[in-house]
Amino acid sequence: MVTLYSSLSAQCYSNCNNKLGISSINSRKFGSQKIALQINQTPFCNAARMQDGAVATPPSKIESETPLKKLKDGILSVTPPKEQKDTFDFDVNKDKSTVSITVVGASGDLAKKKIFPALFALYYEGCLPEHFTIFGYARSKMTDAELRNMVSKTLTCRIDKSENCGEKMEQFLERCFYHSGQYDSQENFAELDKKLKEHEAGRFSNRLFYLSIPPNIFINAVRCASLSASSAQGWTRVIVEKPFGRDCESSAALTRALKQYLNEDQIFRIDHYLGKELVENLSVLRFSNLIFEPLWSRQYIRNVQFIFSEDFGTEGRGGYFDHYGIIRDIMQNHLLQILALFAMETPVSLDAEDIRNEKVKVLRSMRPLQLHDVVVGQYKSHSKGGTTYPGYTDDKTVPKDSLTPTFAAAALFIDNARWDGVPFLMKAGKALHTRSAEIRVQFRHVPGNLYNKNFGSDLDQATNELVIRVQPDEAIYLKINNKVPGLGMRLDASNLNLLYSARYSKEIPDAYERLLLDAIEGERRLFIRSDELDAAWSLFTPVLKELEHKKIVPESYPYGSRGPIGAHYLAARYKVRWGDLA
Repeated sequence: MVTLYSSLSAQCYSNCNNKLGISSINSRKFGSQKIALQINQTPFCNAARMQDGAVATPPSKIESETPLKKLKDGILSVTPPKEQKDTFDFDVNKDKSTVSITVVGASGDLAKKKIFPALFALYYEGCLPEHFTIFGYARSKMTDAELRNMVSKTLTCRIDKSENCGEKMEQFLERCFYHSGQYDSQENFAELDKKLKEHEAGRFSNRLFYLSIPPNIFINAVRCASLSASSAQGWTRVIVEKPFGRDCESSAALTRALKQYLNEDQIFRIDHYLGKELVENLSVLRFSNLIFEPLWSRQYIRNVQFIFSEDFGTEGRGGYFDHYGIIRDIMQNHLLQILALFAMETPVSLDAEDIRNEKVKVLRSMRPLQLHDVVVGQYKSHSKGGTTYPGYTDDKTVPKDSLTPTFAAAALFIDNARWDGVPFLMKAGKALHTRSAEIRVQFRHVPGNLYNKNFGSDLDQATNELVIRVQPDEAIYLKINNKVPGLGMRLDASNLNLLYSARYSKEIPDAYERLLLDAIEGERRLFIRSDELDAAWSLFTPVLKELEHKKIVPESYPYGSRGPIGAHYLAARYKVRWGDLA
């Protein structure tokens, strides 16, 4: 890994308390440097968060003229000597701008459990601007004090700096306020606008709205916020939570409606899995390590698996889940986004549009999913250790005759020169035996392997496998064949293991922290573009409609099991074994 030791890196690491983001090198911009040989990984602080779209800069047409030009995530660029002096003199708060963050749906679980804690973590790390205000907006009647009391119950501090935790919490909560209103009322949003202006106190204002509300009221909230509470001077941005529709048609209709009031660059479609540390590390692992890049093709990779499992059921959320199902809830967004990042070609640069262009190319190269390449399941009641676990339809919020799948496995294919013929297998399910999310890359067998006899007839035992464990216990490990010490010739499958908790002492930031900071700064790399969304839905919509039209009955599997048997037959059809079952 190439690491720069310069006053710029020291300054930026200090600003962020060496916590958030990633640091690597743009090979075209080297300054004074110290070189060490290792696999490049992403540390946990963005060394260069002051990039175009940063919170304290003027709007976009002025941002492009600032001397600090596009220090992108994943790049720690060093400017030429003439520009360095201007960069070091740059003050993120010199124009006394302010950011107003409004959490629409502030009384909901997502806001309480994820959004407010993530905003506090950013404040705790010194990654928010000097001037900011946070407003909660919801229909519930609540005072500022009641909101602060509700929020305070979910806030936590970084382990290594907990000595000033209470003080930081008090300072953060003093910046939090509440306004009650209807989501479809321009008058209520106009009242919010007056309050925001009072706190902005004449400063250059930027506004971010986080829509933590059901999709059916997105448009009403966007219309009212856009017409009655937009910033008059700076930028206005809206974060939209998934689901982005149920199929091609509803997704396209949602996009058209949003664009009546917002430009595409104002819409930030959030998929929190793209903010997870190991997912963001994918491009570093691949494009910054020579040992992997030549292997990343059909010549060496036999199959790729994207596996998501939860060890709990719907637990009272069945009403929401039954409307979408596991394919829409997990596969069409989380897993497909990871697949696109994994399989894309090398982008021209780390600019957001260049990366998203390559992802769209992957999605457009994929075959639409066929019904014969899909297995669906639904968990049933199961007793274990004296405890009875309820089935999916035992949930009172779920119809008794529901055919909504809680498990799905699928085989997808990318028809391009790099991946032709390689099966990309997805598997996602609830109420399984474990909780995990991982990518498994299984390589081809060694031709004429001299040691095949040591593994017997099961050549899969000798297959190299790269595993990227997204959660829990983040890790990257490579399965290799190794001789067991001793006088005989006995072989063993061993792991070259990078366990993050052992390698890095810093706590890994929550995905929402990174994504919120990116939205504030205007960095769109980890957010989904409208054409990307269209391409993703076009892959899944035909099979979803066929499943519902033909009323395909999901295969039952016991709560806490490894899922339906049909998933194994699907993998076997393509001469693959699920790696997580080894």
